[in-house]
Formats: sequence, structure tokens, C-alpha cells
Amino acid sequence: MTISNTQIPTLMIQGTTSDAGKSVLTTAICRALYHRGYKIAPFKPQNMALNSAVTVDGGEIGRAQAVQAQACKLAPHTDMNPILLKPNTDIGAQVIIHGQAIGDMNARRYHEYKLEAMQYVLQSHARLGEQYQAVIVEGAGSPAEINLREHDIANMGFAEAVDCPVILVADIDRGGVFAHLVGTLELLSDSERKRVVGMVINRFRGDVSLLQPGNDWLEQRTGIPVLGVLPYLMDFHLEAEDAIEQSQISDHAEIKVIVPLLPRISNHTDFDALRLHPQVDLQFVRAGEGIPAADLIILPGTKNVRNDLAMLREWGWAEAIDKHLRYGGKLMAICGGYQMLGQAIHDPEGIESAPGSSRGLALLDIETTLEQHKQLKQVTGTLFNGAAISGYEIHAGMTTGSDLNKPAVKLDNGTDDGVISADQQIFGCYLHGLFDHPEACEALLKWAGINEVETIDYDARREHDIDRIAASVDEHLDMERIITAIGFRHEDTPS
Repeated sequence: MTISNTQIPTLMIQGTTSDAGKSVLTTAICRALYHRGYKIAPFKPQNMALNSAVTVDGGEIGRAQAVQAQACKLAPHTDMNPILLKPNTDIGAQVIIHGQAIGDMNARRYHEYKLEAMQYVLQSHARLGEQYQAVIVEGAGSPAEINLREHDIANMGFAEAVDCPVILVADIDRGGVFAHLVGTLELLSDSERKRVVGMVINRFRGDVSLLQPGNDWLEQRTGIPVLGVLPYLMDFHLEAEDAIEQSQISDHAEIKVIVPLLPRISNHTDFDALRLHPQVDLQFVRAGEGIPAADLIILPGTKNVRNDLAMLREWGWAEAIDKHLRYGGKLMAICGGYQMLGQAIHDPEGIESAPGSSRGLALLDIETTLEQHKQLKQVTGTLFNGAAISGYEIHAGMTTGSDLNKPAVKLDNGTDDGVISADQQIFGCYLHGLFDHPEACEALLKWAGINEVETIDYDARREHDIDRIAASVDEHLDMERIITAIGFRHEDTPS
């Protein structure tokens, strides 16, 4: 290693499995420490996710780190997630370093590249350490993935490089929590096991006293303390890194919204505000399922637009969309979905897949050419109906055509984006995050068919749930032991 980061107070959260609660626990600890007066930064060395956010320095990082930055009351920055992998095939991904794409690599090539990637990880960690009192780090997947141990930069490889303590979290709701914890520890090396300073059991339902004999056994068996048991929080929401949750149908739903679940769907967090809206029944439709009758179909973003368009046709969804439009339904499309609406999609350089062109759905008079340079912008503006919007762009396509004379969005930077059809039945644009803005969400739901829309502030909901999980951590975990493990410098202790 060329950089020594050992003097930076750092704590790493690792999980026994994917979706064990690493992102949520990291977010909660960040907010709990912020409430105590500490200046904290979140960090994830390597993230593999198709949900990303645009940062203040013009790059992209995983959305989980953007939420964690919010928990610290910070604007998201590329140093918070220096390596982002965006899968575009089953064996390959676009590699993003410090917010900028450097190209595609297959799994074997990237495994060899990790030695170089670690230097970028350590550089970012060092820069955060210069600005903040401590860095709270989220691991990826599980540290017990033996096949990935060599050159690891995402879990114990990073922890060993910066010599930081680790908390291991496991999800009891999925079952086998003691086996997950003990099994993970058994598969670690001696030096890795020694840096685990505590275990957290996540999402417990019921009387926690009934779990105590198991916790006592666990501590005796491993010699590592159980720092606490976090209860299952009903109606809790934070943006997911990858997992897609189906909505619970509201008794007051007034419109049905369908989102085809494309194989390489990206930024499905675009729909979180809709999933939580009491007047909306939003359902993701998976491969092999027919598209049911709906008021609105939304074509989402995708990391491989031409291949996903081919699958959309193969599964019969193109015909279903045509039928939906004939019966008067509304159609919305975002980013890659917007590109599908045109006459053609060209990828002459093989940016996302094999070089070539694909016939679009021909619903709009536009066509798109994919280019090496990716557009990464945070934007504000107004919708076609005058409502204020804010959002962000993450796309590699340049779109041209006569229908651009009917823009869906006018941006405050003086440019236009997207298309609203002459009959206002089809809306397409590049902007992600449109429904997060209360005024834009209300305007789009009125366009979709709701006469009186209940105003929902999605960002306020996210703030509420960040505070909620932080309060749960304060109540149920040994925060004083966690603060001691971080190793704050004496001069950094809040007065």
C-alpha cells in the first residue's frame, strides 16, 4: 500500500449476507453521531449497484451513500463511494472511479484490477479523514465470500489496509442468525476475526428477553460482545441499494401504475415516492407476467437499453403498451425508457452492448446515439404544465428529433429536456427523481388521472425515517462502546 490511513478514526459495518442491514445501520450510526455533535462522513469502498446519485462534484455514487450523506447533513461527494460497479451483463460491469466511468470490465479483468482500485479507495478515505472527525464505512455483501478474498477491497481487505474495527450485523428476520454470525466468523482469518469488536442482530420481532439465552451463547462461543438487538420497524423506509420491494396496496388508491421490471433496471428508487403515496397502487411487473390494465405505465431507466428493449419485445410488453395507449392510458418513460420511445437507438462504439442499432418503439419522432461521455447533472426547472421540478441526469445518450420541439421539461439552465406528445398522452425525459419533489409529484399524478392529489413530501419522510432508525440505535445498541471503538482523537470529542 502506498498510503497510510491508520490515523483516521474509522468504523466499518459488515454484514453476514447481502441485505443484512449494513446500509441502514451505517445510516443510523451516522445520524446518531451527528446528533452527538460529531462531524462524520460515510464511506463505501466499492459498491455494485444500478441505483446511483449525482454528486456536488459532478460524479455518481451509490444511492445508499447519498442517503448516508444526508444522515450526516452533508452533500454527497464522490469520495464517499470511490468505486462504483454498474452491471450491464451477467459477467461484466461499467467501472466508475471517483464518479467517472473508465470503461467496462468483465469479472476476471476487474478482479485483477482491484490492486490498482485499492489505491483510489485509500486516496478517498484519506481525503475524508482530513475533513471529518471520523469515517463510518459500509462493507459490501459478506466478508466470508472465500472466492473473493484475494485482492479484496470491499470488506476485510479494506479494514486490514486501514486497521479499523468492524461491527458484524445479521438479519434475524430471514432466519439462521446465529449460524450466519458464527459461520461468518469461522471463515475469517485470525487477524480479521480479531478486529470484529461487536455483533448486531437486526430486525427482531417479539420479546427480546427470549433471545437473551442465544445472545449469551453467542458471546461465549465467539468471545465477541453482542452490541444490541434492533427491533423490526414497521412502515420503515430508506432507499434500497438494489432490492426491489412491492408496494402494499392502499385502500385509498385512485390510480394503478405499472413499471416493467427490466433485466438491467436502473434507479428504481425513482418510484419510491409513488410506492409510498396513499393514492397510488404501484406494481412492478416481472418477466413472464402480462401487463395488467393500468392508468399509467412507466418505462424505467436501464443500464443496457438495447438489450432490455429486445427483452421487452420478447415478453410481449411492446404490444401491451400499444394496447394500453389505444385504450387511453398514459405512458411515462425515464432515461433509458425514454430512449426506447424513439425511432432508433444507436450504439456505434458498443458503450452498453455489442456495437449496432436497434429499432425503437416508434412512439415519438426522436432517436438516440449512445456516446462515451456520460451526462451527470443536478438540475431544476419546470414541467410542461408549469410545476417546479428538481432531479438529476445520468445517461450516455444524445437524443435528436422533431418531437424535441415539444419539451416535457424546461430547465433553469436554459435548455429543454424530453418530450410531451401533442395529445399529452406520452411523457418522456432524462430526469431521475422527479417524483421526489412534492410539486412535481402532484402535477404528474394529476396528469396521470387523479383530480385532487394529496401532497406528500418524500424528503421529509426520508428525514423522519433516518431519525427514527437513529433513535432505535440509540435505544437498543451500546453506543458508548461503539464510540470508544471508533477511536476519536481527544481533540475531536464534542464539548
